[in-house]
Amino acid sequence: MRKIAIYGKGGIGKSTTTSNLSAALALKGYKVMQVGCDPKSDSTKNLLKGRRSPTVFEQLKEKGAALELTEIVFEGFGGVLCVEAGGPTPGIGCAGRGIISAFEKLEELKAFEIYKPDIVIYDVLGDVVCGGFAMPIRGGYAREVFIVSSGEMMALYAANNIAQAIKNFGRRGYARLKGIILNAKNIENEQELVAKAAAEIETEVVMYVPRSGDIQTAENQGGTVSEFVQASPMVKIYQELADKVLEMSEDTKGDE
Repeated sequence: MRKIAIYGKGGIGKSTTTSNLSAALALKGYKVMQVGCDPKSDSTKNLLKGRRSPTVFEQLKEKGAALELTEIVFEGFGGVLCVEAGGPTPGIGCAGRGIISAFEKLEELKAFEIYKPDIVIYDVLGDVVCGGFAMPIRGGYAREVFIVSSGEMMALYAANNIAQAIKNFGRRGYARLKGIILNAKNIENEQELVAKAAAEIETEVVMYVPRSGDIQTAENQGGTVSEFVQASPMVKIYQELADKVLEMSEDTKGDE
């Protein structure tokens, strides 16, 4: 089982990138599980025809010990297994705690043993790398990390923070930073800016994802380009991203 975390600043297109990547991997024949680790709980909606699924946090609160896997794991496009960690109402409680509770519940219910995914992708908000948001890398859940960034200053600032956190946990044998996925915003000299930032944090840009109206067209219909705009050049871009992620994850194939 390959375990990947995708981090990035809120609003950078991280969940869009992740869901399109999951769809591309599923179409290659892999069994994928995508776990949304953002209090907004919108990571997987583009795999579920725009529907928001009940979160682990909500279901735990309502059902407690009686909670079953089928109440928190939902099958989306291409058979992708969708999970949303969720979190408390803003201003009440700790969002990071919601992620920790969700991870603990998935383990307790033996989600990975039962569903046996080939690839698990954690989609994690990267604005704050506190204990909960660092859980995918700190707890050894993910072995590889990719950061989604544009050339905007705050996105690169968040990428630097995430890279530092990974470096700290990496010393303990946890996750490794594999590179930056550049989700373009079409700002001036964007590719050069991101390449320079990547070099400074001792990594590389693994993929350039151009800005495209096709992504919005697909999202307006509640899905990914692979589902709703199949003639789009973006389908090939995400297939290429899937190939690169698989290739870069190859070194951990038997490392369990």
